[in-house]
Amino acid sequence: MQLEGKIALITGGGQGIGRGIVDRYLKEGAQLAIVQQRPLEPALEKHPSVLGILADMSVVSAASEVIGRTSEQFGGIDIVVNNAGIMFERSVSEIRPDEWDQMMALNLRAPLFLTQAAVPHLRQRGGGTIINIGSIEGLAANPNHAVYCASKAGIHGMTRAMAVDLGEDNIRCNAIAPGWIASELSENYLASRPDATGAREALDRLHPVGRVGRPADVGDLAVFLASDRSGFLTGEIIVLDGGRTARLPLPF
Repeated sequence: MQLEGKIALITGGGQGIGRGIVDRYLKEGAQLAIVQQRPLEPALEKHPSVLGILADMSVVSAASEVIGRTSEQFGGIDIVVNNAGIMFERSVSEIRPDEWDQMMALNLRAPLFLTQAAVPHLRQRGGGTIINIGSIEGLAANPNHAVYCASKAGIHGMTRAMAVDLGEDNIRCNAIAPGWIASELSENYLASRPDATGAREALDRLHPVGRVGRPADVGDLAVFLASDRSGFLTGEIIVLDGGRTARLPLPF
């Protein structure tokens, strides 16, 4: 098992991309602290290798609290996965300052201060790994996503800066930039289209691999980034989108 003996903290690990990472980490032998704002489902809550922590990571003081609880429970920390985030749609002409602050607090500020709180614990273990979840929307944009795009572009830049600052402590920092990953939310969105079947087929055709991503796809990459096999990899933004952004659009 690639992560046996490793201790990981994952924000937003109960569903979607976070759950894909959680499932793969457990399969690879890691012990996990899962941080989110609502209780874990019973199967996860009762798992002997899981500590569920209820916290709002947009509150800065939560960072030191969840790091402290994780270290107390498991005896240290080796891996931090900054996954929790929110997204809502607003055009540039409609964005309010409080909406900007709300998204930046969770999507960008929280990963910085959680990482900061974790660094002393990672140093005690001789190093570790930070994995930030960015997005292809940190590289390109969908309509009405200005604030979300800004937050994810910030994650990408901050990841590189973290890698530079923390490399001397043997702490590697990388980001995964997923494309369309199937989730309950995305399935509900597709189901709401007038032609749901046609919408799904059109979406699949956008991807050279012929399908959208799955949470397990992100989990597989997150295992690699947390493992010793990626020991020479840091400061990278890895696009995981089935080739969607590699394909040039045609008008026919």
